[in-house]
Amino acid sequence: MKILLIEDDTFFREFYANKLKEKNIEVEIAENGEEGLKKVQAFMPDLVLLDIIMPIKDGFDVLREMGKLQLIQKIPVLVFSTLGQEKDVERARLLGARGYINKSFFDFETLYARILELSHK
Repeated sequence: MKILLIEDDTFFREFYANKLKEKNIEVEIAENGEEGLKKVQAFMPDLVLLDIIMPIKDGFDVLREMGKLQLIQKIPVLVFSTLGQEKDVERARLLGARGYINKSFFDFETLYARILELSHK
């Protein structure tokens, strides 16, 4: 399985990338939305973990662009953010995200279960 982790925070990026690699998942990382859009097209992951608040292009911009490129239908996107307000989660879902995980809970097993569920659809 290949996952693209689009996350600007170094701590979260390294923590979750290492945990995913421990599960034998190939992980590519992007530090902002613009880099993430380039990598999603080059890497063609099985799933994208997407932060919302990032420099250059935020997660909503990434979702919008993936929709325009018709990638959102092929590659599931799981919003992976500390942003938990209902309006933000709903906005992400309307743009094509398949779910939301609060990254600051450090609940890797829940994240991993959600990844497995989405990657088998």
